Order: sequence, then structure tokens, then C-alpha cells
Amino acid sequence: MSVSAPLKIDFIADVVCPWCYLGWRRLQIALAARPEVSADIAWRPYQLAPDLPEEGVDRADYYRMRFRDPKQLEETRQMLEGLARDEGFEMNLGDIARMPNTLAAQRLIRWAQGQGKQDVLLEPLMQAYFRDGRDIGDPQVLADIAAEVGLDRLLVLELLAGEGDKDVVRREHQIAVEAGVSGVPCMIFDGKFAVMGAESSDRLGRAIDHALNERAEAAPT
Repeated sequence: MSVSAPLKIDFIADVVCPWCYLGWRRLQIALAARPEVSADIAWRPYQLAPDLPEEGVDRADYYRMRFRDPKQLEETRQMLEGLARDEGFEMNLGDIARMPNTLAAQRLIRWAQGQGKQDVLLEPLMQAYFRDGRDIGDPQVLADIAAEVGLDRLLVLELLAGEGDKDVVRREHQIAVEAGVSGVPCMIFDGKFAVMGAESSDRLGRAIDHALNERAEAAPT
């Protein structure tokens, strides 16, 4: 089905949420299966742990405090890594040393959006964390990743050292919370209905089809 205007998809997520990475990849698969569909995906910031210090914390300690059952935590890790392999990418959750405050990374994504580089940044950013175990709360790491996709490394460092867009990211997070988003990912299609969680690519494909059908039915004849 072709449409005159791109399908708008708001993708509310945090970059340290493995379910968000899984959902992002599954959404790409669903769209790739519909080459006739033009989509405008906008990453919307959400912070799972906004109160973490800027330098982050030890990830193992963080998860021990949050999840009291180590056996269940290990089972979840193995399940997520297996789901990632099934979708053709890699997560090495046991290799991640730091749990970062993601405010800086969310600011970087916002700046990349303004330069039309959101999509090319997101994959290496999430690979850096989930596959390579890099600390994406570290401005130097973020600047290196930004440079890899054609952003100005020194400018990114300068911006991260300032206060620019901190309040904007925090406000967008709060808007999502006040709208009822309590977990991520959350995908909103054409501003009308939402899919919560990292649903299968088939389920996301049906959501895309539903949104387009609703648009077609609402169009004047």
C-alpha cells in the first residue's frame, strides 16, 4: 500500500534498555518487509534511571540492588541475548561494566535528529553499549561514536559540556510519563495508537498496516 505522506512513528525509548534495542530492530524488520511504506521514525527520550549520577554506576551493583533474584536475572540475560541472535544482531549483556545516566546520550540523539543523522547514529550507539560494553555515559565515548557517523567530534564535546537541551530531554521524558508510558519501548503510530513493548516484527507489521488502513478510511473520497 502506498501513502502520500510518511507514516509517523514515535519511538519512546531509552538507549540502555535491551528491550528497546530489540524493539528498534524488529521495527526495522517490519518496515523492510513493506518497501512501499515510507516511515518517519522519531526517537523520543525516556530515562529508566534519570536519578543516576552523571558518571553512572557499576552495572552489576545496580542490577543486584534492583533485581534480588540472581537466577532470574541470569535467565533474562540469556533470553535477551538469544532473542537478539534470532533477529540477526548481538548483545553481550554480561560484558557491560557501567550503568550510565543516559541524559547525555539522549541529548546526542536529539542533535543528530536535527542534522538528519538519527538513524545512522542509533545503531552504532546501541551496538557500542550492548555489543561492545562501552560506557555511553562518557562524553568522550559519545563524541567518538558521533564522529563515526559524520558529526563534529569537538562540537559534540563542547555541547555535552554545556547545559543545552538537558531540560528539553527531561521535559519529553516527563510528557511520556504523564501520558501513561510506564515502560519502554512504546511505539505510537500516526499519533493515534500505541504498541507497548518489543513485540514481534509480525505484530509490528500488523500495527503498521492498521495505521495505514485507518488513514485510508479517514481520507476524503
